[in-house]
Amino acid sequence: MYPDTRLFIDGTWRDAAAGRWIEVLNPATEEPIGRVAHAGTEDLDAALDAARRGFAAWRKVSAFERAKVMRKAAALMRERAEDIARLMVLEQGKPLFEARLETNAAADIIDWFAEEARRTYGRVVPARADGVVRLVVKEPVGPVAAFTPWNFPINQVVRKLAAGLAAGCSVIVKAPEETPASPAELIRAFHDAGVPAGAIGLVFGVPAEISSYLIPHPVIRKISFTGSTPVGKQLAALAGLHMKRATLELGGHAPAIVFDDADLDAAVKVLAANKLRNAGQVCVSPTRFLVQEGVYPAFVEKFTEAMRAARVGNGLEDGVTMGPLANERRIPAVQALIQDAISHGARLKTGGKRIGNKGYFHEPTVLTEVPLTARAMNEEPFGPLALINPFRRDEEAIEEANRLDYGLAAYGWTRSTRRAQMLAQGVETGMLSMNHHGLALPEVHFGGIKDSGQGSEGGADAIEAYLNLKLVTTAML
Repeated sequence: MYPDTRLFIDGTWRDAAAGRWIEVLNPATEEPIGRVAHAGTEDLDAALDAARRGFAAWRKVSAFERAKVMRKAAALMRERAEDIARLMVLEQGKPLFEARLETNAAADIIDWFAEEARRTYGRVVPARADGVVRLVVKEPVGPVAAFTPWNFPINQVVRKLAAGLAAGCSVIVKAPEETPASPAELIRAFHDAGVPAGAIGLVFGVPAEISSYLIPHPVIRKISFTGSTPVGKQLAALAGLHMKRATLELGGHAPAIVFDDADLDAAVKVLAANKLRNAGQVCVSPTRFLVQEGVYPAFVEKFTEAMRAARVGNGLEDGVTMGPLANERRIPAVQALIQDAISHGARLKTGGKRIGNKGYFHEPTVLTEVPLTARAMNEEPFGPLALINPFRRDEEAIEEANRLDYGLAAYGWTRSTRRAQMLAQGVETGMLSMNHHGLALPEVHFGGIKDSGQGSEGGADAIEAYLNLKLVTTAML
């Protein structure tokens, strides 16, 4: 049911030159389910040479024709969605319905960028003299190195790959070794749709070794990275040292502000669902719940009950609403944050423990009255952990929302247009969603500020990072 995943270089699937493999585990059982090829320097050199040649070929394909190829890839993803989703559950753990949503959403993202490819317009600049024509045109930046994490194996790849291909770039994807099969199927869809050899590469191995080799290499002209803030800063520094453009989507610690005039039932339903999504392993997951005193007791009671009602189990089982954490590192990491918060005086309302001793399952956990000195209030939990604190004045909520260096996503719940405008103007974040969850759609901006990154991976802005501007000014003779 689960294949060995090979490297994809120059239009062919191949084993690593040195014959090395990495074991892939099912997080629900902790058992090996397959292998992924481990790239070495020889493989990276082959991928780079192919990307150079692939870029030369793909950039010559008109934007109109590129869009046709991409739309075919989107159709193939929809046709194969069920099989791909099951691979994702086996390697990543999320419930099957979430894996289906991610796979089909990838097709929507491809379709969006296919249309953006046909609309990468330049402009005419009025000339100062007769007989002069001044144009600003857009050209693909060149071969791209894209680095992606395990929490959304397809989603994180497709945003980078679709934007780069739409612009006319070639892209080498360093996908996650823990979840290799589902992104490989994304690559397969593009290949089967007709993307020329070399325009896409797929490699796996030791992340630090691959990034330190690809980023400085003269073939690579841009990087895109999704992952932790510390690693993102290191890669950005390396890219800057070599004058490479970088798009970074990094960590978050999203505040969810619930005012006393909010629709409490709607807020609990939406926020609890998004806290449980992917077992909380989501960069935009609501994490710091700031609830006004007047509705604080009721919100805590309703939200805690919603977390208790979650059915945790193997993502392939019917009725499961939350799967395991993705790997063995996450259990002690989440446990350490919970114990530290309790030692600082936080109150445990529900959860707090690992479930069983087979598979990386953890109880959905609610902590209330969490001191700001607790690690969980300052470090991204990246797990099914909700921190709920009361506030009195509106300004206190904004002050806490802006306290950290993160600035990826934030949420607000209020019926007041004044408060909604106050949040829109006052919260330091790249994305703000009020009275619903409206993030991560293909047509909207997706990105953070401050230590949460730079650039956008969604909407009309995303393709711009893969394009160079060129002034062409011509005097007619």
